[in-house]
Amino acid sequence: PLMEFPKLNNQAVGIGSGSTIVYAVERLAERVHQEKLNIVCIPTSFQARQLILQHGLTLTDLDRHPELDVAIDGADEVDSDLNLIKGGGGCLTQEKIVILKLIFIFYCRKESKALGEKWKKGIPIEVIPMAYVPVTRAITRQFGGTADLRMAVSKAGPVVTDNGNFLIDWKFDRMHNWTEVNTAIKLIPGVVETGLFIAMAERVYFGMQDGTVGVRDRTQL
Repeated sequence: PLMEFPKLNNQAVGIGSGSTIVYAVERLAERVHQEKLNIVCIPTSFQARQLILQHGLTLTDLDRHPELDVAIDGADEVDSDLNLIKGGGGCLTQEKIVILKLIFIFYCRKESKALGEKWKKGIPIEVIPMAYVPVTRAITRQFGGTADLRMAVSKAGPVVTDNGNFLIDWKFDRMHNWTEVNTAIKLIPGVVETGLFIAMAERVYFGMQDGTVGVRDRTQL
């Protein structure tokens, strides 16, 4: 998909997080070096920052480049309205800050008609550590389902985000109006951000098993 951007030169590019982005950054670096492109990259996580540096790309931040031209990122699931669940890797808040109202999302095949069909781990919600119990109770009381503190695998205790916060994974038990639910959860004291990315993806690429790439734009909805 990166071949579709002939005007990539002199742009500020948001770099997302996750397994898909490793390959996207490799291809981006190839284009930069082959075509002598002048771009700067803004990361959404420590992982993204390391990828940028490892591939010899120019690292910058939102202080110096508050308006990005394009952002490349993956997702855990996308529905038929191009709403996304993100944050399986724990980087949802910084991803949403960098990708806010930007141009497109790079995405491999995790397409569903409705959220929750394929992604079964729940919607990630980043919370201030002292608030995780009342936030968990408020979410389940208002919207049902179960909400659990995400625990680390290779360390004792909970997962800690790059921002020093905890993550709650909310497994919903019915379909919702995601715009309304996203707003309501963010109004709960102690919630930093949700993994619901509503109406933010302008373009989605689907990597198919046969090697072809499908594309869907928000304008097609």
